[in-house]
Amino acid sequence: MLKNLLIAAVVVLVSVVAFSARAADTLPAQYTDAEFWRIINDFSEPGGTFPYENFVSNEVSYQDIIPDLTRLAKTGGAYIGVAPEQNFTYIAAIKPNVSFILDIRRQNLIELLMYKALFEMSADRVEFVSRLFSRPKPTGVAANSSAETIFKAFDSVKADPVLYKQTLQAIRDRLKAGGFKPVGDDAEKIGLIFDVFLRGGPRMDYTYASVAPNNGLPSYYNLMVATDDKGKNWAYLDTEDRYQFVRQQQQKNLIIPLVADFGGTKAIKEIAKYLSEHGATVSVFYISNVEDYLETTWNNYRANLAALPSEDSLLLIRFIPRANTVLGRLADLPPRWPGTYWH
Repeated sequence: MLKNLLIAAVVVLVSVVAFSARAADTLPAQYTDAEFWRIINDFSEPGGTFPYENFVSNEVSYQDIIPDLTRLAKTGGAYIGVAPEQNFTYIAAIKPNVSFILDIRRQNLIELLMYKALFEMSADRVEFVSRLFSRPKPTGVAANSSAETIFKAFDSVKADPVLYKQTLQAIRDRLKAGGFKPVGDDAEKIGLIFDVFLRGGPRMDYTYASVAPNNGLPSYYNLMVATDDKGKNWAYLDTEDRYQFVRQQQQKNLIIPLVADFGGTKAIKEIAKYLSEHGATVSVFYISNVEDYLETTWNNYRANLAALPSEDSLLLIRFIPRANTVLGRLADLPPRWPGTYWH
């Protein structure tokens, strides 16, 4: 049974109620490298295409839902999400036991592996931002600085091609040591993605280096300094505690990227089967607006949702553009954020 619980801007939180009792959660506290790659390879589906590159999120109001999410979401369990870095903010907020991040594009999996290596190599947020954008660390940034302070400090720092080359090689070396075996053009994709972050810097946005540009979308900087509608910043890079939680999850191989079609017949069902075998449930599923692209596979998608184990409630986070979607038009949405930002 689906029911609307909350509308924050035009992000919708939905509860899926299930009534079956579940056994105790036996998910591992961490995965070996071998098990991490086994899950990726066994659960993933063949890759697909999308008109945008999605190097960074485009949902500027993604934090509006988090106060209610932290109140309603079940502690622990599994998190499922789509696309790149916004998942880290949701993971830091709800602290799941394991996370699966899905995307129909294999390139997103490669980007998340790049992130994994950078998290593991970077002891703190300043080092992480420095490596991510190939900018030398600025002086005078304290360990307890906000994301806004950190990103403003990097604003005047120019890209360093030497740091870029050193970090790219370190990413490849770390992934190889951990058991990564590139398929097809995976190795070249790591370089392509990391080069985009070098050239774009912290002011890059969703369509930077994309074949389908779209003006008016938030930059990485915007997303990290954004707040919920009460003025609190929940971004994963706004506090050291949040960064360290995500980093520890990466070090334990508990953030698992997969190539997956929401309307496919394998990946989500494999997740559901695995969680059921371990007596675990999904606490949050961040869907974004993927449903808009599933008209021809809608029944498969519904079956995938139904297969996911849920003890009390499965919270779905949906992004609703200001237009018709598969879910239909939502009326009386309050105006938020001027301009053409999506919500």
